[in-house]
Amino acid sequence: MEIMSDPRYPIGKFQYVPFSSDAERLSAIAELRNLPQQLKAALEALGAGGLDTPYREGGWTVRQLVHHIADSHMNAFTRFKLGLTETRPVIKPYDENAWVMLPDASLPVEPSLQILEGVHQRLTVCLELTPTEAFGREVVHPDNGVMTLDKVLQMYAWHGRHHVAHIENAPR
Repeated sequence: MEIMSDPRYPIGKFQYVPFSSDAERLSAIAELRNLPQQLKAALEALGAGGLDTPYREGGWTVRQLVHHIADSHMNAFTRFKLGLTETRPVIKPYDENAWVMLPDASLPVEPSLQILEGVHQRLTVCLELTPTEAFGREVVHPDNGVMTLDKVLQMYAWHGRHHVAHIENAPR
């Protein structure tokens, strides 16, 4: 993948565009389903020697990035479940920079890949079986405001692509 002018956003910044069809929504869900395999493929292409190299100047190491993706998508799972079962729940933000500095971010990447496989299997089954109208349900993020579950879905599909591109573009 070609690096864009700002290496922080190799696929561009997230931009929400409402889904125009159920097929588009299902495509975003499929992206989530496929993320663990895409991540594994990007890591294999990088090689184990690249895990402790920052994926970009001033960025986390690839190892920290993989653990971050698992942390983030575990939060996504909880956020979707809250959004589907509560009325306009406030979802808790977290300090991702502090989380990535915790001791578990130095572990091998395999535990986080296993987490992603399990979380994404459960999440995508849940989302595939969720009625269309439920994606209009809202969650409230203290920093980002009110978001529909459709927007949350698009955001996490983008998040996965975004970080896979970081790994694909990481120095070899």
